[in-house]
Amino acid sequence: METRAEIRLPTQELRDDIPFFTNRLKMRMDMIYPADDPTVAVFSGHGLRIRIEKGAPETPGTIRILTEDPDGFAEGARKLVAPNGTRVEIDEVNPPLVLPPTQHSFVVRRLADQAPWVIGRAGMHYRDLVPDRLGGAMIASHIRIPDGGPVPDMVHYHKVGFQLIFCVHGWVDVLYEDQGGMRRLNAGDCFIQPPEIRHRVCEASDDLQVIEIGVPADHVTEIDHDMTLPTPHNRPDREWGGQRFVHNLADGAAWSDHALAGFIARDTTIAANTKDVAGVKVLKRGAGDTGWAWHDADIHFTFVMSGTMTLHGDGRDPFPLEPGDAFVIPPGMKTRYADPSDDIELLEVTLPGRFTTHQGDAP
Repeated sequence: METRAEIRLPTQELRDDIPFFTNRLKMRMDMIYPADDPTVAVFSGHGLRIRIEKGAPETPGTIRILTEDPDGFAEGARKLVAPNGTRVEIDEVNPPLVLPPTQHSFVVRRLADQAPWVIGRAGMHYRDLVPDRLGGAMIASHIRIPDGGPVPDMVHYHKVGFQLIFCVHGWVDVLYEDQGGMRRLNAGDCFIQPPEIRHRVCEASDDLQVIEIGVPADHVTEIDHDMTLPTPHNRPDREWGGQRFVHNLADGAAWSDHALAGFIARDTTIAANTKDVAGVKVLKRGAGDTGWAWHDADIHFTFVMSGTMTLHGDGRDPFPLEPGDAFVIPPGMKTRYADPSDDIELLEVTLPGRFTTHQGDAP
């Protein structure tokens, strides 16, 4: 059984609209009637079917045409108005990714402040960890799925510069393009989702909690209706936008001294696999006293996964922190991670992956 859908638009004089939709917009006229004095015509093209009808009650509306050559589509015009009043916008089908300059700020977000959880894509609950999003440079979300089981997700991808998924509690099963079969992310593990890698969240445990970092903050998620996962090939060395997929496991990881006195860290290999676009480390309490330090990273985000500490910032009141809290330290600001508990565990995400940490007095 054949089924069609079309958009109806009004007109006062159909004869004026025909050359506009066929010549200017390069659409095909599929139907017109009555022959002696036409009042209805149907046009199709660019994935759209339009019915222009004399005296139709709708407002003219707006049509957006996305093309690889917007400057050459309508003789360079980006905005047009049809004789029937319909506005037409011509734009890029794949616009370049824009990374806004970082608006640096000192941010502390505490779970005890009871920031609202918002229901987002696929029924997941989102809590915003950086409300000002550093001027659009990044988004950091605490995501949870309270009730485990199959996740109503579709094969999709994100148009991003960098994206991290770090599991804080529970587990989640995900399929990825060209990465073999099902991948399970357990607490302490992380994925790097390179730009535009296709994937689908399949199943989660009860009380799954992950931290998701995206750069820039506003990025597009697109559904891929044609790809079926898993794909037949396993290509661990494949790159998307110069980045490789990473599935880093906490179990058996090696620990070494961190640049901050009093802490040790494990490297998730993300800096190496993103060519230093970003770095991700997990910090624990080490030997010795903590001290004042500052860094020159553009973005320096930290999430408290377990334990407690007090964050001192130059010229700021101290912030007692506990699990679920997060903070951003701008470059050049002197801070101290004071009184860390023995069970402290921090997730540290930086852009770029390689930067310098200075110890001692403020610069």
